[in-house]
Amino acid sequence: MSRRALTLMVAAFLVLALGVAGAFLPVPYVVLRPGPTENTLGSIKGTPLISISGRQTYPTDGKLTLVTVTYQGGPGSRVDLFTALRGWLDSKEAVVPEETIFPRARSVKEVEDMNFREMSTSQQTATAAALKELKIPISTVVKVSSTQKGRPAHDVLKPGDEIVRVDGRPAGDVDAIAKAVRSHKPGEPVRFQVRRGGKTQDLTLATAKGANGESVVGVVMGTEFKFPFDVKISVGDVGGPSAGLIFSLGIIDKLTPGSLTGGKSIAGTGTIDEDGKVGPIGGIQQKMVGARRAGATIFLTPAGNCADAVKAKPDGLRLVKVETLHDALTSVESLREGGDAPSCPAGKSAR
Repeated sequence: MSRRALTLMVAAFLVLALGVAGAFLPVPYVVLRPGPTENTLGSIKGTPLISISGRQTYPTDGKLTLVTVTYQGGPGSRVDLFTALRGWLDSKEAVVPEETIFPRARSVKEVEDMNFREMSTSQQTATAAALKELKIPISTVVKVSSTQKGRPAHDVLKPGDEIVRVDGRPAGDVDAIAKAVRSHKPGEPVRFQVRRGGKTQDLTLATAKGANGESVVGVVMGTEFKFPFDVKISVGDVGGPSAGLIFSLGIIDKLTPGSLTGGKSIAGTGTIDEDGKVGPIGGIQQKMVGARRAGATIFLTPAGNCADAVKAKPDGLRLVKVETLHDALTSVESLREGGDAPSCPAGKSAR
């Protein structure tokens, strides 16, 4: 073998070796895939996904399926280039920059904790939206979320305290409480009445001077709903806010006579606020694939996701466009009776 041929062969081998080695180097991308699905009308390991006590409920059938997305990669467990390339070539997967899922300012644990908080919040707002749709009265309470170290409220007010009164007057909402505190001069006392562990306590705090010169006590507050009966949602190890719409429909189905679905297999996604407005979500492509795999033939799609959903719709799945919980409810009832419903894109109908 000539020296030139040997040199070329060695060079080719080195290029191949470097290419193979490079394919297994970690890259800052995350691969998104269809995740587990659950029927909100069913059970998980023997526990009803939605359980209601203190109110009459009714039998259900069919499916109202929540869909999820799983991911591979992230800080500390990055995927290699080969896995990322394979994801790019698979129409059922998506490859996104790592920062899309894990912002640099947050750790993996912080992101996961945030996802579980969002799930908890979505369950509360979904319940509120469902009860409002059914014209069942609900109320709200203000609770202490946290206190600021070095401020008067620290170690006096406790997370979970329900603020009942301020200076002898009903607490009202978060803004009203903040206004009551600001009505004092820095250093003046402000009286809080809180409910803690089922018991009422009166606490007096000295106000402090805030950054803008107004009085503060250093309390972070949040609004929680107070429902006339218990609604418990058990979804296991699932985070994020995108199941809000399907939770609301499941609650409505259990609280109303007859079958909402008419025995159909329906899946859906979308955030929801207490007034029933449905918001767009991420991972729509993977969620549709998961829905179809679970047997769904109808997919309730937030209007803001319609454009992307149409491009990636699996065969056999009808996309029904929804902007509000009322839209979704009306569409499902219409389809149950063999009628029409707005579809993606707007202007056409699903039957």
